[in-house]
Amino acid sequence: MKKTRDTPTDDEFAAVCGQVWDVLIPARADYLASVSPHYDEVFHDVVQRTEHAGSLGKTDIAALVVWKRLSAQTPWVSALMSLPDAHVRAVTQRAVTAARDTAVPRSEAARTGRGIMWELPGFRTGDALASAALTAAAPTRMAVYDRRVQHALNTLGLTLTHTPGHYGRYLQLLDDLLRHSPPPADGWTARHIDTALYWTAKTPTHDH
Repeated sequence: MKKTRDTPTDDEFAAVCGQVWDVLIPARADYLASVSPHYDEVFHDVVQRTEHAGSLGKTDIAALVVWKRLSAQTPWVSALMSLPDAHVRAVTQRAVTAARDTAVPRSEAARTGRGIMWELPGFRTGDALASAALTAAAPTRMAVYDRRVQHALNTLGLTLTHTPGHYGRYLQLLDDLLRHSPPPADGWTARHIDTALYWTAKTPTHDH
């Protein structure tokens, strides 16, 4: 895998990887024990609709806003709702295709999909909503990112800067973690890691 300045060398990563997994594995177990099994029903509905349609519409995005507990009292919501649903789907269809493209590394697919989602209001700053949409498009491949995940990465000593290409580097970092996963994490996906990171940083002011 090509290294970036956010991605440590194998030796550097191995030095902290064991400690990171020692945190993530119990955090994931605690997350599953603490969060209602029904909470993700809305997300799973969006996943199923996206699988069927090959795109996300305004209704799907609105559902993700609720699922992520984001504010709808923002100008971008009005701008997005003012667009024809066909236009929104035309954009998200390209993003869905990019996220599912297994001919390229996961990090490249994430970066391309994120760049496409930038075309829509609400997706031009931050990665929380965009990552939710891309994860709905490719739930076994992509992962959700938000401020709480970033806080956990910082706490664990995993570097992820906010320079351009941020979401792609996030997925590359998760790939590196999966490459060094111990047996208790066999079968984990990037999405499993993001929920563990989220739960690691249990801060009431940041939602997931």
